Amino acid sequence: MNFYSLNKKSPNVNFKEATINGQAPDKGLYFPEIIPQVKNELISNIENISNEEIAFEVIQPYVGDSIVTNDLLNIVKETVNFSIPLIQVTNDIFSLELYHGPTLAFKDIGARFMSRCLGHFVKGSDKKVTVLVATSGDTGGAVANGFYNVPGVDVVILYPSGKVSSVQEKQLTTLGNNIHALEVQGNFDDCQQMVKAAFLDEELNKKLFLTSANSINVARWLPQQFYYFFAYKQWLKKDKPPVICVPSGNFGNICAGLLANASGLPVQHFIAATNANDVVPQYFETQNYQPKKAVSTISNAMDVGDPSNFVRIMEIFQQQFSSLTAKVSSCSVTDAVTKQTLLDVYQQHNYLCDPHGAVAYRALEDYLQTNPNNKGIFLETAHPVKFYDVVEPVIGQTVEIPESIRAELLKEKKSTVINAGASELKSFLMQL
Repeated sequence: MNFYSLNKKSPNVNFKEATINGQAPDKGLYFPEIIPQVKNELISNIENISNEEIAFEVIQPYVGDSIVTNDLLNIVKETVNFSIPLIQVTNDIFSLELYHGPTLAFKDIGARFMSRCLGHFVKGSDKKVTVLVATSGDTGGAVANGFYNVPGVDVVILYPSGKVSSVQEKQLTTLGNNIHALEVQGNFDDCQQMVKAAFLDEELNKKLFLTSANSINVARWLPQQFYYFFAYKQWLKKDKPPVICVPSGNFGNICAGLLANASGLPVQHFIAATNANDVVPQYFETQNYQPKKAVSTISNAMDVGDPSNFVRIMEIFQQQFSSLTAKVSSCSVTDAVTKQTLLDVYQQHNYLCDPHGAVAYRALEDYLQTNPNNKGIFLETAHPVKFYDVVEPVIGQTVEIPESIRAELLKEKKSTVINAGASELKSFLMQL
C-alpha cells in the first residue's frame, strides 16, 4: 500500500515513510492509493472474532510490508487492550464508550498505535525524532502517555492556555522526561498554525527530524477505524445498520469512520455534530467552505475553525458534494443546548455524558426524530471527569474520579508559556 499527497505534488510513499514524515513535502495530507475492502467473513462473522484480530485485519492492508506480521500483531494487541463497550441509553440510542483507555479519551487508540509504530521504525537508528502536536484537549494527554519514555523520540505538545480542562492539562504537563508541554497564549488554531509553520521552516528541518502526532498523521488517523468495527460487533440488529453520530472538531474521527464504511463496514448514515465552530455545517448548507477563527466552548476539544481532515473526507467522496450529503449530515449545537442535554440524559436515563458526548447525543436524537425507524450510536469520546468543572455545576453532583488518574491530579504541572507565533516555537525547538 502506498500513500499519495492530497496536494498531488510529492512522491508516493509507503506506510513507514508516511508515518515518519507526518505530512508530505508539499504539505498535503497523505491518503491511501486504494481503499482496501474488508473480507465478507469479517462482517458476517464479526461477533466471533476477537478485537485484536479485527483490528489487525483492518489495518494490515494499509501497513503492508512496512511492519512484519508478528510485530504488527503485538502493536495492535497493545493498542486495543482495554474495553470499548456499547451501552444502551434509550430504546433507540446507544453510547460507544471510548474512554476506558489510560488517558480516558478516544485519542488513546490512535496515539498508542502511532507511538508504537514510530518507536518500531526508529529502533536502532541514530536519528532522534521530534514529534510535534497541537492539542485542543485530549490529543495532548493521549500522545504524552503513548510516547512517554519511548527511546529516540522527543514530544513537543502545544496547547492553548486556559482553553483545556484542568484534568486534560495535568495529563499533558506532568510527565516530563521526553515530553515537553508548551502553553500557548492563543487558541487551538494558533497552535496548529505554529506546528504547520515549523514543518515549513528549512532551518528547523535541517536541525531536527520533525513529524506530527495530530490526526493528519496516517498512523494516528487510520486506527480510529477500529472502534467503528467494534461497535458493529456489538450491534444486535445486523439487518438494520446504525446511524452513527460523531462529535467533530478536526474531523479525523468521523473521517476514519467514513473510511471504514467505504471499506465495507455497514453504516446507515453519519452525523458530524459540531459546537459553535460550525464551518462544516455551514458548508453543508452553502457548499462554500469558509474557515473561521475558533471560538471557545464547553466542548473544547471541538474548538476548531479550520478542520484539517475535511479534505480527506472530500477525497473519500471523490470531491462529489451529492455523494457526501447522501451519506453524511452535519449540525451545530450551542453550549446552552449541550448543558440542557447533559442534564436531561442524566436525569431521564441515568447516563452521564461529557460535553462532547452531549453534543453528539443531541444531534443524534434530533436526527432520529425526523428519521423514524432508525436506531443510532453516539460516540462518547471522553470520561466526564475530564470536564468536571463543566459537568458538576450542570448535574449538581460530584463526578467520581477514576482511580487511574487520582495520582496524576496531584502531580506538579510542568509547562513552558510562550506567545502565539512561529518564531517562539522555533526558538524553543532550536534549543532541544
